[in-house]
Amino acid sequence: MKMDRLVTIKSTRNGLEIYMNAEVSFEVLLEAVREKFKDSAHFFQGAQMAVTFLNRDLTFTEEQEIIELITEITKIDIVCILDKNQDNELRYRNIVEETMKGMYRREGQFYRGTLGKHQVIESDASIIVLGNVELGAKVISKGSVVVVGDLRGSVHAGAAGDRNAYVVALTMKPKELKIGEVVAKRQIIYQESLSIKGPKIATIDGNKIYLDPLIE
Repeated sequence: MKMDRLVTIKSTRNGLEIYMNAEVSFEVLLEAVREKFKDSAHFFQGAQMAVTFLNRDLTFTEEQEIIELITEITKIDIVCILDKNQDNELRYRNIVEETMKGMYRREGQFYRGTLGKHQVIESDASIIVLGNVELGAKVISKGSVVVVGDLRGSVHAGAAGDRNAYVVALTMKPKELKIGEVVAKRQIIYQESLSIKGPKIATIDGNKIYLDPLIE
């Protein structure tokens, strides 16, 4: 099979969809990715986007190798990897569309996977968690925090005093929620969360933290 047929790139409003042959070795696939993106690098250079891998199951290490290769060739800022699971696609897309505008790889990072009890992530920039933050887990960020999943643990966004930081989650039932120096009252956040469908965003207004729908 010709090398240029092993990898197909499709640009969507949410980023890039990369279709990959499932039969060839990973080494051959990686070379095909290199050739494909080398030919189209000028179309993507400097863009910020999410990517979705299709037609082939990849390990976390393989995903990272491909991401590093694409970034090296095109200088794309890849903010996150999306799962093509149809049950999650719409929710993921909405979150990415609303948040990636202001969150760039140069200034932020992403964590893929669920944070379990006693796990703590600290970041000097904004962070996207592609998974749940379970009870007992904690995320501390000097920027904003986006949880593409359930937030039931603790989050401190704007940890260096940034009152413009925000917290986004599909399910917003945190044990503790803090933005800048303002701590949310857990019961109020819980009640507001029950009345809002879909992804929610927590922001500071005055001296209180309020929830709003991410998608109006």
